[in-house]
Amino acid sequence: MERKLFIIRHGKSSWDHQGLDDIDRPLAERGIQNAEEMSKRLANEGLIPELLLSSPASRALNTALIMARFWRLKPMALQIHESLYDAYISDIEKVVSGVSSNVHSLAIFGHNPSWTAYANQFLSDPLDNLPTAGVVVVTLKSESWNGIGRGHVKEIHVDYPKRRRY
Repeated sequence: MERKLFIIRHGKSSWDHQGLDDIDRPLAERGIQNAEEMSKRLANEGLIPELLLSSPASRALNTALIMARFWRLKPMALQIHESLYDAYISDIEKVVSGVSSNVHSLAIFGHNPSWTAYANQFLSDPLDNLPTAGVVVVTLKSESWNGIGRGHVKEIHVDYPKRRRY
């Protein structure tokens, strides 16, 4: 069975509000624009996930909301997972492995450095850094989300906002 895992880093965050806790830091205007742009690019490639799991951090959650709105997903398609904020790879793996095998396409929204490290587990040519609003879509051959890894990879799609600019 084929599955698609979307590993999406939040859009560019704003540093305009110095007193905010890290979890409350919002998206910058560029972060909003990049989230919109990346959702359009993915949709144009026929890549739209059915379930979105997000860190509770404002910048990750708002990136997920912008994309969900563009893809016209129902509100119940987006879930917040506390453990995706300040996550280790093992935390991400636990969240992903807990997804029902009935779900065939899944997007996770979160933060570096963990998102780059997690994506690199699937890539034969590792990334130095998954940029803000960057997306890695991994097509996998697997019966479930549990225990997925490089051995299950069928195809990789990597994109980020500055990749296609001239």
